Amino acid sequence: MHNFHETILEIDLRKLENNFNFLSSKLKENCKIIAVVKAFGYGHGDIEISKKLEQLGVYALWVADFEEGIRLRDSGIRSKIIVANPGWKSFNEIVKYNLEVVIHNCRLLDFYISKGKDVNIHLKFNTGMNRYGFDKKDISFVVNKLKNNSNLKVKSICSHLSSAGDTTKLDVSKKQINLFNALSKTLEEKLNKKIERHILNSNGFMNFPESQMNMVRLGISLYGSYKNTNLQQISKLKSVISQNRNIKKGEGVGYSSDFIAKKTMNISVVPVGYADGLNRKLGNSVGSVIIKEVECPIIGNICMDSLMIDTSKVDCKEGDEVVIFGPKNTILSLSEKIGTIPYEIYSSLNRRIKRVYIDN
Repeated sequence: MHNFHETILEIDLRKLENNFNFLSSKLKENCKIIAVVKAFGYGHGDIEISKKLEQLGVYALWVADFEEGIRLRDSGIRSKIIVANPGWKSFNEIVKYNLEVVIHNCRLLDFYISKGKDVNIHLKFNTGMNRYGFDKKDISFVVNKLKNNSNLKVKSICSHLSSAGDTTKLDVSKKQINLFNALSKTLEEKLNKKIERHILNSNGFMNFPESQMNMVRLGISLYGSYKNTNLQQISKLKSVISQNRNIKKGEGVGYSSDFIAKKTMNISVVPVGYADGLNRKLGNSVGSVIIKEVECPIIGNICMDSLMIDTSKVDCKEGDEVVIFGPKNTILSLSEKIGTIPYEIYSSLNRRIKRVYIDN
C-alpha cells in the first residue's frame, strides 16, 4: 500500500473486531451493544468504524448530534442511530433520516409531541450525574404526556453513571443504579408496558456486569484504551523524521529555549504538533516517541506543526518512522503522564491527519 502522507493514524479494524468479540462474550443473554461513535468515532473516523461495527452486528450506534447521524446515513449506514442531544432545530432531519433521539427534559418532550409525527425516542433520567435527564419529580409529567400521545415510541429508558471508573466510589455508582431501577420500574408500571433499559458505559460494563440490563453503551473499550489485557488499542499515530541536527552544549531548542543541551547531541524534528492534537504538556521530556524500538524524549516546547526529540541514543536518518503513540507508548500511558484521559487525546486528533485502515 502506497501512502504519500508523512503523518498517518493507522487504524486496525481487526483489533476493533477482536475487542467487539471479547466484549460481546461478556454480555448476558439478550443484552445488546450500543456502540458510541460520536466525535468522529473518537477520532478514528466515524464512517469506517461504524461500517465495521455494522458488519459485526452491533445493535445501534450512539452519536452526539443530528449532523453526526446524517453523516452516517449518507454513508450508507442502516443500523439504528441514536442522537444523544437532538436539540430543537433538527426535527425535520431527524425524521427524514430515520434517526432516534434521546429525550432528556420536559421542554424537549413537549416539543416533539407538538410535531405530531412518529419518532422513536429514548427517555433519559438523571440519577446523579446532574447533566442531562429528567429528574424523579418529572415522572408524572412524562407519563401523562406519553399516555396521551401515540406518535412517540419509547424504545428505552437510560441514564449515565458519573463515577463508574473510580473504584473508590463504588457506592456512588450503586446508588445511581438502584435509583435507576426504581425509576424504571415506576415508569413501566404507570405506562403499563415493559421498556428496555441501559445505564452502563465501558467502565460500568467492566465494574458492574451484574447491571447489564437490556443494552450497554460501549465506547473507549471498543477502541481498546482500557486497562484490560484482552482489549487492544486499535490505532497507531506515526510520522517520520523530517530533519536531523547536531547541537552543541548550551544551545537551546524550540520556543523559549526551554530545553538547553547539557552536551553535544543529536536531535530530530518530527512534523506533528499541537495543531494535530498532540498536547503541549507532553513537551519538555514529559512525553516520548519510539524510533526503532528506542524511546526518545520530546524536548523543548511542542510547536503548532512539529516537535523535537532527543535521538542521541538511536541511529536514525531523515525519513525514518516515528511512533507517536502505539503498542509501546499507549494512549493510556500518554494520558496518565499529563493528567488527562484517553478520550481527550483521541477526540483532539486533527482531521488533517490521514487515516489509514487495515482490515485483512
